[in-house]
Amino acid sequence: MPNIKFNYRYRDSANYKKYKSIIFSNPDNIKRSELEKLVCSKLIDKTWFYADEWKLPEIYLETFDHKIDPTWHEFESIEFTNSPANQSISIKQFKELIEKTNCNY
Repeated sequence: MPNIKFNYRYRDSANYKKYKSIIFSNPDNIKRSELEKLVCSKLIDKTWFYADEWKLPEIYLETFDHKIDPTWHEFESIEFTNSPANQSISIKQFKELIEKTNCNY
C-alpha cells in the first residue's frame, strides 16, 4: 500500500494561510478511511487541531502575533501517495499519537 500524505494549513486572524504536507510511511497498510475517521473524531469543532500535540511542525506565518492569532492548525485532507516519507515516524505511530489526544476542548 502507498504512503499516506497528511495535508494541513495555518490560518491567521487576517485569513492569510500557509500550507504543509507530511508524508508518513505505511508499512502496516493502514486504510486512508480509517485514519481520516480517527482524525475527524479528534478535531476541535470538526476543523482544528494543535500541531504540537500530534508532533507535527507548526507552520505559523512570519507575522504571527500571539495576542490575536490562533494557535491551532486546520485539517485539510488525507491521501495516498507514492512520494517517499518525509517524517521519521510511521503512520501507525502517528495514529497512536492522535488516539491519545484529549478532545474535551
